[in-house]
Amino acid sequence: MQGEHWDRAHSAAAVAGVGLRPLVTLEQADLITEVMIATWGEHQLLPREVLRALQESGNIPFGAFDGQDMVGYVLGFAGVDREGLHMHSHMLAVRPGLRHKGIGYALKLAQRAQALDQGITIVRWTFDPLVSRNAYFNMAKLGARCDRFGRSFYGEMTDALNRGERSDRLVVRWDLEREPTGPARSEGLEALGREGPKDLPKPAVRELPAGRPVLVRIPREYADLKERDAGLGEAWRDALADVLDACFEAGLVVTGFTTDSTYVLS
Repeated sequence: MQGEHWDRAHSAAAVAGVGLRPLVTLEQADLITEVMIATWGEHQLLPREVLRALQESGNIPFGAFDGQDMVGYVLGFAGVDREGLHMHSHMLAVRPGLRHKGIGYALKLAQRAQALDQGITIVRWTFDPLVSRNAYFNMAKLGARCDRFGRSFYGEMTDALNRGERSDRLVVRWDLEREPTGPARSEGLEALGREGPKDLPKPAVRELPAGRPVLVRIPREYADLKERDAGLGEAWRDALADVLDACFEAGLVVTGFTTDSTYVLS
């Protein structure tokens, strides 16, 4: 694990107070399951033999360790689409209580380094477009973009984080050779806004403009909003899905995310 791209990963890990290790043994596959359960609960877990198959096939997961304790992991596998070979990053998890400390960022940089070592320059994954913190991490910190949207992408999900939610997902395209530029500017025509003290969804335009950026605002803290008002959470999910469907059908892609929880599409 040498080279400039690995130096970036290890530097980020040092800042987060963890070490990075490839997870190559059967015992380490069990460590993945432990963190998986701590994150998503007992549900449709990846079977141990699938984790072992990933290890054996060159799709080696990486773990973040605090001493001898594994506190997070990232795993993915090689995929092929119309652009050719890419890595699909299927899972990134950090134990509760240790999130938002930079561990996930270090793991993502380890996956980047692994992909570059294998000659892969594109990484893809999916995320819930209503989770502002993840959107900021993906677009502003990593410099990724989103070029597809799927309504109910995974169908009904039964894990603790997604149970009861329609599994709408943005599909991320992370160009590993493109340097991140940070948060986007909130400049463009607003297609979805937030209205009033309750942050009601407010569709703002009927027709998308040609040649202009489009702003799509989301709740700053969707989980809190949904807990206070489940009906408002559903209204946001429907409104956002409708706007994203229209944007992607018009040929727009997500090119950035602002500090005020707003997607910029162009």
